[in-house]
Amino acid sequence: MGRKDVLFVAVFALLVMVVIPLALDPFRLSLVGKYLTFGFVALGLVLCWGDAGILSLGQGIFFGLGGYCMAMYLKLEASTPEATKIQSTPGIPDFMDWNQMTALPWFWQPFRSLAFAMVAVPVVPMLLALLIGVAMFKRRVGGTYFAIITQAIASILTILIVGQQGYTGGINGITDLRTLHGWDIRSDRAHEILYFASAGLLVASLLLCQFVRRSKLGRILVAMRDREDRVRFSGYGVADFKIFVFALSAALAGIGGAMFTLQVGFMSPSFVGIVPSIEMVIYVAVGGRTSLLGAIYGALLVGWARTTFSEQVPSLWLFAMGALFIGVVVAFPSGLAGLWRGGMLDRGLDRMLGRRPAPREAGMHGAALPTPASEPGAVAGAVVARVTE
Repeated sequence: MGRKDVLFVAVFALLVMVVIPLALDPFRLSLVGKYLTFGFVALGLVLCWGDAGILSLGQGIFFGLGGYCMAMYLKLEASTPEATKIQSTPGIPDFMDWNQMTALPWFWQPFRSLAFAMVAVPVVPMLLALLIGVAMFKRRVGGTYFAIITQAIASILTILIVGQQGYTGGINGITDLRTLHGWDIRSDRAHEILYFASAGLLVASLLLCQFVRRSKLGRILVAMRDREDRVRFSGYGVADFKIFVFALSAALAGIGGAMFTLQVGFMSPSFVGIVPSIEMVIYVAVGGRTSLLGAIYGALLVGWARTTFSEQVPSLWLFAMGALFIGVVVAFPSGLAGLWRGGMLDRGLDRMLGRRPAPREAGMHGAALPTPASEPGAVAGAVVARVTE
């Protein structure tokens, strides 16, 4: 990473690790911790949508799967025979007993292990994304068609979860989650520790995504977004790259879902469907779809605005949220990152660091090499030339 990128990450880490914890009370801090979990989804969407040009309107699928994997372990830990002795069948989750089930389903059995659950959190969403990616990208399905298909899958999964109440908890989801390996996750101290865990994982994920963007793979993704046919004719397997970045974004979303479940103490289908998936895209649109940090700040801003508007104007908060989104998109087409990128602050920082403005590569605040209007294939050509050197 360049010095500017290191500075951006350092400022963000300082903000979430020091400034916010010192400035907020435990309740507000837990809310910000919840907002940070959506930052994982936002990072994946920057790679998927901002860099590779793959608009997924179903990221709630992967967020929910990661959350359900963690919730299944937590629920089994809370459903010991001693804790459920008043049930008809002790030792199984309460919603299964309410639905006259007499044994734990086979696919719940492995989630008695914390290690298995932690592995399943990123792997299960990644495997589903792999299946979807192979089915779609190998047949060159993309653009609007892919976005609509991901919406349909999100809707199908929501209906499946709600309909299979005995296995999933139905519309209420998996609730009353109390301990993680014997540690009570409901106290203020636990919420504070989980906040720092989320923040640390988010910073690590940010560095991972930046590494991908700076690598040869990142340059190929940008070239695919701008001129896919040219990349394919250069000998690269475009479908394989799309599958990889889609699966990576799913794994990040799954981690975010697991951390969300730990902090709020439940997981339900309301975080899986079409509406939450579109909200996740809004986070990135507000922050800037080519900016990693912008997308995270977008998730924080939208989360804060939702809480504030719902408290101050409970009957109009949805309209206020819509006005915020429309206003940001109209005023700042590049999102909040556009306020910084290429502006006076950006140039001033370049002078402070003793740098001359240079053609932009994929950094924290934007994707590489803007395309002149008179040369629509310039980005793809330049990137492919660099990759094949």
